[in-house]
Amino acid sequence: MLRLFAHANYDFIRVRRYAYAVTALFMLPGLLLLLVRGLNYSIEFTGGTLIQVQSKRPVDVAAVRSGLDREGIHGAEIQNFGTANEFVVRARVAKPGTDANDTQATANAVHQALATVLGPDNFTILRTEAVGPKVGGELRTKAFLAIFLSFFAVLAYLAFRFEWRFGLAAVIATAHDIVTTIAFIAMLHLEVSLTVVAAVLSMVGYSLNDTIIIFDRVRENLKKHKKESFEQILNRSINETLPRSVLTHGTTLSSLLALTIFGGEVIRPFALVMFFGVFTGTFSSIYIASPVLMAIEKRWPGQLARGHLTSAAPPPAPAPSASRKTAQVG
Repeated sequence: MLRLFAHANYDFIRVRRYAYAVTALFMLPGLLLLLVRGLNYSIEFTGGTLIQVQSKRPVDVAAVRSGLDREGIHGAEIQNFGTANEFVVRARVAKPGTDANDTQATANAVHQALATVLGPDNFTILRTEAVGPKVGGELRTKAFLAIFLSFFAVLAYLAFRFEWRFGLAAVIATAHDIVTTIAFIAMLHLEVSLTVVAAVLSMVGYSLNDTIIIFDRVRENLKKHKKESFEQILNRSINETLPRSVLTHGTTLSSLLALTIFGGEVIRPFALVMFFGVFTGTFSSIYIASPVLMAIEKRWPGQLARGHLTSAAPPPAPAPSASRKTAQVG
């Protein structure tokens, strides 16, 4: 059975301050860009026009997208709908002097682009619908609400399964993951659609799962190794779960990398955000969740951690005796 890092013995907790510096250097530019230009929301959140099209032959999505760009419709979402000859376009027109929420103007621009790419007699527009900004605002509110409710659910579960200290550390690490991922999205100026929100929520679950596995091993080691300090317990637990993390996350990252490169325009934002989310989730489980748990336990020690906190410092070396000093001088 393949088992990488089977005898790992790394001192992860000792370098936690360097990890804090690395994550801060990444987060600050992203958050600054977020404040300056904000997020690039898709029409699902800002409003726009939905057009369902049926063509007489299979559609080249890249060619349709290029045609829409020439007509002033940038960042359109094109998805197959039902058969291979049927698809949906979600778009907003961006021509100077044109209202972006003008459904008719968008429909006309899409029709012109499709006529150029497919031919005027090779497609039929089945329906045209307007997605108002109010609907997009409700979707945005519900997306943020789903993320924050997941925090409370995690805190309640870990408080019941472990202790509230473990739950608080996991929530802080998850908040770090979300903020870091949002900074990543802002730096790349990715379009925030429901697909990207789904990637963020999936990343939250993935990161929490990794954190809980480490915390479960911490709880076991607190009972098994009563003479070790709490810092030693944390390092032992991370090293013991490291082989599992390397194999699981390595295979996940390789799959997501393949989707990012070969997945196409529709799936690429999801795969890209998930790829970064798995990476930062692994980072936070080791360098954020565990050190935060140690800080919380030092401030409000739990029943299992009390004995380990008192043994954190090694005993001082005995002072040389007077007779030994005399012998050295002689």
